Amino acid sequence: MKFPKLLNNISGLQLYQLMRFSAFLFISIIFTKIGLSRHDIGLFEAFMFIASMVSFFWVNGLVQSFLPLYHSNHTYNVSGEHDEEKSPEIFNAFLLLTFFSIMAFVFGLIIKHNFSIFHISGNVPFINLMLLYLLISNPPILIEYIYLLKNRPEMIFCYGLITYVIQLVIVTGPVVIGYPIIWAIYGVLLMSILRFIWLIFVLIKYAKIKISFPFIREHIRLGAPLILSSLLSGSAQYIDGVIVTSKFDAATFAIFRYGAKELPLTILLANGLSNAMLPEFGKKFKFRENLATLRHKSMRLMNILFPLSMVIMLFSRWLYPRLFNPYFLRSADVFMIYLLLIIPRLVFPQTILIGLKKTRIVMIASVVEIVFNVILSLYLVQFYNVVGIALATVIVFVLEKAILVTYLYLKMGIPPNIYIPVKSYLTYSVLIIIIFVLIDHRIINFV
Repeated sequence: MKFPKLLNNISGLQLYQLMRFSAFLFISIIFTKIGLSRHDIGLFEAFMFIASMVSFFWVNGLVQSFLPLYHSNHTYNVSGEHDEEKSPEIFNAFLLLTFFSIMAFVFGLIIKHNFSIFHISGNVPFINLMLLYLLISNPPILIEYIYLLKNRPEMIFCYGLITYVIQLVIVTGPVVIGYPIIWAIYGVLLMSILRFIWLIFVLIKYAKIKISFPFIREHIRLGAPLILSSLLSGSAQYIDGVIVTSKFDAATFAIFRYGAKELPLTILLANGLSNAMLPEFGKKFKFRENLATLRHKSMRLMNILFPLSMVIMLFSRWLYPRLFNPYFLRSADVFMIYLLLIIPRLVFPQTILIGLKKTRIVMIASVVEIVFNVILSLYLVQFYNVVGIALATVIVFVLEKAILVTYLYLKMGIPPNIYIPVKSYLTYSVLIIIIFVLIDHRIINFV
């Protein structure tokens, strides 16, 4: 019984996110080490990229709005019908995710002959498999969050470990022994089916089968601004990818995608902390305590992730050709810029606002971000190619967080120092920018 005590909801979700990233990282490394062509790698990356692009915004919006609603909603909590053992909220959240998945599938069927990538029009590789993946891969995202809400961090860890080890084997195994890249796609689909089966068992255990249109309306009302916000804010990486695919070939897209990765721990641990805190901010009686917890947890992440990012930045140009192969040396320049995303990632005004159900301002900040992202990306790509696209992403992410921090201070009277360790944050941010400039100008060079 000691194992569960090693985990809490925050660390459990963070470890899950880390396992998810690690699985895809190892897949990328294996594909390069076995000599798979950059064209085939680009096709696999494009499959995952397009499938994620079509669904990421509504999945994030529905999940993030569901987490604070679980403990605080008018449909069940106010009426006294909320059941901690078998929750109707969970079942209705599943229905919404399934409905949106079906809609994405139907939309894909309608446009599949009018879609182009890498200058291939109306004949996108693996399009039918991609539509099937869209249909079945998104509802299982509920699994880790159901375990979170039910305070089962050990199950989050076990679920992640089991499924991502299996995924690594069934996606890379066939390609390693000589089968074509489509067998990696089959492996991704098989893993999605297995996750969906797991979800059914989780729903049987924790969900009360009761359709509630009032709760669904409440969920959509809170989630709609977050869906739009996720579409706009999260679109930065997808806009980057669309610009690359429209201007370059599959090989260049693979180079960009292999570089367009943040430090694995940064986005995973940051998102894990943010999502784990959302249900807590739904408990208004613990608001001040939760702000202090958010500050303490973010400070811990900064002390780990900023120094680690700086060290990795120093060795990026040395590391990339050895981790992948010499063709991906250009990816290191993109990667170093993406490491700077740690600056906006490790502040969490959006967590507070979403937890308090102030989703409108989150949406407005995302509108500002997306407008500037498109303008800057199209401008900078003319001078710096794919590196300019990455630089635009960093700038607009910083802008978005600045808007949210300002809103919390001016409109809600919550100063930044209550939930951000300001001095440490500014010190770390300045240091990593200085290191980046020194490397970029070849004043520091470890190649």
